[in-house]
Amino acid sequence: MTTVTTDPTFGARNNWFARAETWMDARGKGAWIAAMVLGFIFFWPAGLALLAYMIWSKRMFSSKSCTKKSSGMMMSRSTGNKAFDAYKADTLRRLEEEQSNFEAFLERLREAKDKAEFDQFMDERATRDDGATNA
Repeated sequence: MTTVTTDPTFGARNNWFARAETWMDARGKGAWIAAMVLGFIFFWPAGLALLAYMIWSKRMFSSKSCTKKSSGMMMSRSTGNKAFDAYKADTLRRLEEEQSNFEAFLERLREAKDKAEFDQFMDERATRDDGATNA
């Protein structure tokens, strides 16, 4: 009986382009931009091709990089130490609660600012209307 095992690093990443893409992704957006600039300097069609690829693959405009994705996975991974995991979960819960409280505070500030601006507009409008009726 023969069993087939697939190595994801060999089957999916066996060509040079895929390996180069993985290498560049590991270094972040700056590496992609540097490669594009060097491509324009040495052979402009290569720089143009890299620019088109970065736009097409949404690497240029994405706010998340591979390093941020992997750090997100590290946050939810268990360390095996129950006391530390409980402390980490409690700290993350508290930080999320503080973030939501801060966002609510900012919303109240925006509403107060909007109300003050609207009241000022209405006062100016009333003054302008009073001046127009007296003339």
